[in-house]
Amino acid sequence: MTRRILFVDDDPNLLQGLKRMLRSMRHEWEMAFALGGQEALDQLGRTSFDVIVSDVRMPVINGVQLLEEVKRRFPHTVRILLSGQSDAEMIMSAIGPAHQYLAKPCEADVLKRTINRACMLGDYLSNDRLKQLVAQVETIPPLPSLYLELENELKSSNSSVDRAAAIVAQDISMTAKLLKLVNSAFFGAHRPIADPVQAVLFLGLDTLKTLVLSVKIFEQIGSQMASGFIYDRFWAHSLAVGEYARNIVLAENGDRRMLEETLAAGLLHDLGVLLLASQLPDAYQETFQIAAREQLSLEEAERHTLGATHAEIGAYLLGLWGLSTSVVEAVAFHHNPHSCPTRQWSPLTAVHVANALLHDTTDGLERTGASDEVDMAYLDSLGLSERIATWRDLGSVPV
Repeated sequence: MTRRILFVDDDPNLLQGLKRMLRSMRHEWEMAFALGGQEALDQLGRTSFDVIVSDVRMPVINGVQLLEEVKRRFPHTVRILLSGQSDAEMIMSAIGPAHQYLAKPCEADVLKRTINRACMLGDYLSNDRLKQLVAQVETIPPLPSLYLELENELKSSNSSVDRAAAIVAQDISMTAKLLKLVNSAFFGAHRPIADPVQAVLFLGLDTLKTLVLSVKIFEQIGSQMASGFIYDRFWAHSLAVGEYARNIVLAENGDRRMLEETLAAGLLHDLGVLLLASQLPDAYQETFQIAAREQLSLEEAERHTLGATHAEIGAYLLGLWGLSTSVVEAVAFHHNPHSCPTRQWSPLTAVHVANALLHDTTDGLERTGASDEVDMAYLDSLGLSERIATWRDLGSVPV
């Protein structure tokens, strides 16, 4: 299937440069180039596009204004903003309309990879109604501003723990949550920690970024929840799955990157539940009732009533935000890992096992009908079925 990509800039020389740089993709993408925001809107009105990539600084209609209009009129189109370091203030105003941000100058491989991943997101969510819901929802900005500030700090050549801690300290609720977590059994600090700088030193910058992403996403989702939804229990379950999955990876001597991706996937594996409970409370309450009455799993009931599952919706949203493929796949397939096109030991394996073994503690929702079980055929295909006893003994960490 050919993907349609629209590139927007007010400089014709830059558009010509993009054409040359992406010439090798002409057989995979149908590319169009618009000289400015108005021409881009005219083209979008005539043809549907999978992805729009726009420069931020343009006259008359700048990149932020353009993507705001694209979000309103063409919500299915993935929106990517190209910006320079001097555009930091404008980027912060683009938190709502842009899904992802790329720094200029952008290398060809980075641009190709980002666009290809954006095009693949439709595979995780085929239901048009729910795709539009995810694309339009206002209560979940594409990425929390605190997370973006931290990410920019970590990318800088002279990043420091002190500056990272100062960024977090701007947000009182985040600081309180961070100190609560670092002093809990979840992380097991050997002595009380009351200083945000010491908390960051203890956690490490990558873990800090993962926690900030999870906490701020959950905070930003609206308060209107389906009846039977218990937020505190949902958060406790997310933490438990994240830490349990991380312990499984530790037991298998996973590297640092896999540990961080596993923690992120575990914390965010039920993001779609939170989204549906907040945005479709009545329909989702009906989903719970059908699951309980007909002894279905929650995802079976979701498929029946909504046409897509919370796992698919959560994965789609995380993919829009540009999280790694490993994290997106772990969220998308945590109930049915055998359906994942990537068949190897990965964060998905650990998150699936952790979630299944902890499932009796509930997901923050009143129990539905059928329970999750570990997919032993999937583990056997990876040569890991004999490890389940060891992983089961790891248990959960109380929060």
